[in-house]
Amino acid sequence: MSPRDRIAAWGFVPERLTFTLRTALAGCLALLVAWLLGLEHPQWAAMTVFSAAQPVRNLLVEKSFFRLVGTIAGTLVGMLLVAAAEDRPALLVAGLAVWIGACAGLGNVLRGFVAYGTILAGYSASMVALLETAHPGHLLALGTDRALTVLTGVATGLVVGLLFTQKASESEIAANTRRLAARILADMAAFLRGAPPPSTDDWHDRLAEMALLDEGLDPHGAGSLASRRSARRLRVVLAAQVTALLWLKTERSAPHEPALADALERAARSLEHPGAVSQTVAALEEAARLAGRHPALLEVLQGQAAALREWAETDEAAVAGSAAAARGEPVLPAVVLHRDWIGARHAALRAGGVMLLVGLAWVVTGWAAGPYVLLGTSVMISLFSTFENPAAVMRQVLAGQFFGACAALACRWLVWPFATSELGLVLSVMPFIISGVVPMSHRRTMLGGTDYVMVLLLLSQPAYPLSGSFLGSLAIAAAVVAGPAIALLAYGLVFPTDARRRLETLITMMVRDLQDAAASPDSTRHRGVLRARLQHRLLRLVRLAQAAGERRFSPTEGGLAVYVLGRATLLLHERASDPALSAGTHRALQLALRRIRHLADRPERVPPALARAAARLDADAAGEGGLLRAAGESMARNPAFFDRSARRRA
Repeated sequence: MSPRDRIAAWGFVPERLTFTLRTALAGCLALLVAWLLGLEHPQWAAMTVFSAAQPVRNLLVEKSFFRLVGTIAGTLVGMLLVAAAEDRPALLVAGLAVWIGACAGLGNVLRGFVAYGTILAGYSASMVALLETAHPGHLLALGTDRALTVLTGVATGLVVGLLFTQKASESEIAANTRRLAARILADMAAFLRGAPPPSTDDWHDRLAEMALLDEGLDPHGAGSLASRRSARRLRVVLAAQVTALLWLKTERSAPHEPALADALERAARSLEHPGAVSQTVAALEEAARLAGRHPALLEVLQGQAAALREWAETDEAAVAGSAAAARGEPVLPAVVLHRDWIGARHAALRAGGVMLLVGLAWVVTGWAAGPYVLLGTSVMISLFSTFENPAAVMRQVLAGQFFGACAALACRWLVWPFATSELGLVLSVMPFIISGVVPMSHRRTMLGGTDYVMVLLLLSQPAYPLSGSFLGSLAIAAAVVAGPAIALLAYGLVFPTDARRRLETLITMMVRDLQDAAASPDSTRHRGVLRARLQHRLLRLVRLAQAAGERRFSPTEGGLAVYVLGRATLLLHERASDPALSAGTHRALQLALRRIRHLADRPERVPPALARAAARLDADAAGEGGLLRAAGESMARNPAFFDRSARRRA
């Protein structure tokens, strides 16, 4: 057995072991550099290295940037809060509760490291404000020290990371997207030749692959403007493929168009090769010309051609794009990302409310270690609110922080008394920092491993000569560890959150989209936005269903029903304004819209209303009721999905 296999057999992840060892050594270097610069809290520089560490360069650069920006913003706010409170702890607590609640809420609707930086700005303010309360009279020095130590940690981590961290493979996610698009084009060609559409299992697999690719686009876009542009283009390509896949799933019969199928086959073959995207675009444009008699298919093909044209970074693609724009074709499919406003509101209220309660306890009791409890709570109640199951993560975080506090006490009272200088304190804490490599790289402890090191460093300020008592150190350590314990209770009791609840919230938001569309006659002018939002929420639905292990109903089939019902809603609005239809048909269409407006209250009333509207529309405009009928049938096949939103509303 090789050493690598032996390490893996012991439960360690070999790649992560190398990464965490490099991070620990960089943290030790940052600690030493910050001390040599004369900073008061050099351990904060090491904490920055651990918190910003990433295994690939682009992620490291972007996270370091937003850590620096978030820290500076939070430090300034913390200093302003302290100055405004004027030694009135109750006002300080209220200000921190509002600020941290706002940052937690906003962090739950933003994406990627922008969200991280926003949440960091929240608890950075509490770090400055609460530590100043514990040691009054040093506000400006503390704020400056906080900013400089973070800057030192960011600089050290970047230097070490850029020297030794691998560059991300930017082609992997692009290649997977290209191959997926080629398979969908091949499926469309086969369907047009009379083959059955992809089976339900194949459709689910395609959608799951799209959801996984979409999830990887935020990390792919980190680190540079070029990466961000690449991620945006790939997201547009992915949106076009979702539209095509949904067309395959919802189209009941394929038009017999052999020439169109030939063009799609050529497009699929071209897309199998990385450098032939422009040939694919040309084949798709030919297919679009042949699909003029089939509006739904034409829209799909134009969207695919526009997305691939934008993705292709060649002069040929630019010329093709200009020609398409001159012909009045859509330039790009709309992309509207899902944002969990309900979860964000819950996160803001939870964080602000818990901060108020803990702060009130501190103000009433006057406990000297109270600021440390509030500080730990501010971090835990905001930073982990974006996780799918924060309560489950908090259990491991609590364990990591407990052992980190024990290590800090051991360092302070068993090792540091033998040091004869401040440099000795700095050097003697380094073995404890390196010991964090073990929990950070083991499969069973890696979630709490970083918190082990962070609490160790937070409680280990190298100041010589040593002062304080063991009981005082024990009280502060207990106060810090109380933070994750309080957060664990809060995540379980105040707006409990896990993958299943997030799934139900997402279903509620999708149903609300339909209700809003049914209530607004102007929704036909924003059809692209509605469709794009539902498509992206469908991808998110798939990922949450996988995380939740949902077995009671099919979220993907339910999401498809929502998408078809959205198209039907737009058709109802369009035809309801047609004066050529009879009065009875108008009444049936308006009734269906009213039923959809109250979809969350009485979902079972929608399919019959759609069936009646379809029958009347077929009588007045032959063949136009098919979409309404399909929407009603799709709803009827997925009652459990729509009942979820009705139960949450109740």
